[in-house]
Amino acid sequence: MTDNTMNFDLPEDVRMIRDVVARFTREKLLPLEQTVIRREAERGFSDTPLLPPDIAKKLQDEAKGIGLWGMDVPEEFGGQDLGALAKIVAIEQLKLSIVPFVLPPDSPNLHFLKDCCKGDQVERYLLPYATGAKKSCLALTEPGAGSDAGAIAMKAERRNGKWLLNGTKIFISGAKDADFIITIAVTDPAKKSRGGMTAFLVDKGTPGLTIPASFPMIGEYHPYEVHYENVELDDSHVLGEVGQAFVPLQRRLSIRRAEIAARCLGFARRCISMMIEQANARSTFGSKLADRQTVQFWIADSYQEMEACRLAVYRLASRVDRGDEDIRLDGSMVKIQGPEMVGRVIDRAIQLFGGMGVSKELPLEYMYRVTRAYRIVEGPSEVHRWTIGRDLIRNGLPEVR
Repeated sequence: MTDNTMNFDLPEDVRMIRDVVARFTREKLLPLEQTVIRREAERGFSDTPLLPPDIAKKLQDEAKGIGLWGMDVPEEFGGQDLGALAKIVAIEQLKLSIVPFVLPPDSPNLHFLKDCCKGDQVERYLLPYATGAKKSCLALTEPGAGSDAGAIAMKAERRNGKWLLNGTKIFISGAKDADFIITIAVTDPAKKSRGGMTAFLVDKGTPGLTIPASFPMIGEYHPYEVHYENVELDDSHVLGEVGQAFVPLQRRLSIRRAEIAARCLGFARRCISMMIEQANARSTFGSKLADRQTVQFWIADSYQEMEACRLAVYRLASRVDRGDEDIRLDGSMVKIQGPEMVGRVIDRAIQLFGGMGVSKELPLEYMYRVTRAYRIVEGPSEVHRWTIGRDLIRNGLPEVR
């Protein structure tokens, strides 16, 4: 008889990673939360980092010391090759805390570089990025092109054997600290996303590259404007094939969307734990909050919504590990589900805690503001709903995988 049992349990090695990261979060990150809350409140319009640089460096060294470095980096590039599922589970555990600590290297750009680097680009960009020796960011969004990546207008023109880049990118996270910027430009205006978009590797300090402004924003975000004025590059700075940036870009965006959903899972779990503890500890009008049906429903709804989202996120990560090429539909689904789910969960937690829920004594109001941005970055919910609906109407329902 064939065993058709579906196994939803995490592999043993992934469970071990989960437990190591959970301990790291509990011992190293949770004690820093009030520091983050205070620095975020005090920085105003400045781009002061929420973690002091010396503390951030110490956390990275400690994470590396316990094997939390390069989890999804292939062994040939000096990593552990544990895959996307392990990295997603680790991110979820990190987001049991509000401390903005990221396990290097940042996965979406890693996959973009791994898929597209050729020749000496592996030594110049991919390997240093994989080992943490260099930082990068992606410059895609423009004043007239946000959710619609195919609408970007920044040009890269071929002149005298060189590429000349002119234009402006906005809302670029990490631009100030990046050693190189993966820049998406139009090389064939007639084709655009269908063969006319090219990725370039632009080094920090390249003549004509400037960062003239930044954008104070909600929560921990503080992105930058990046301006290109006659930035001259040779062919060795083309990432991938000329005109073919759109497909690897979409894969890169899908991986980031999975990571955002994983962050939402971590925040949701923290909120539900806080709700359970508060419900059992506090009494009003002679009864514990835990005995009130409304509170029970808040906790029940939050838990089942979180678990449903987790299955979708883990499946997407498993598809990345399996090497599936087209993961856009799953990426759009988790990008909708994660931010909208965690918004509801945090809102319920705040309501349960009352006045204390919106105070800076607790991390809830910070989570509320940070996760509100998740419904916009990497494509707003409305665009992803449109994408899913359009694809289903055009192609029909996919087979159950």
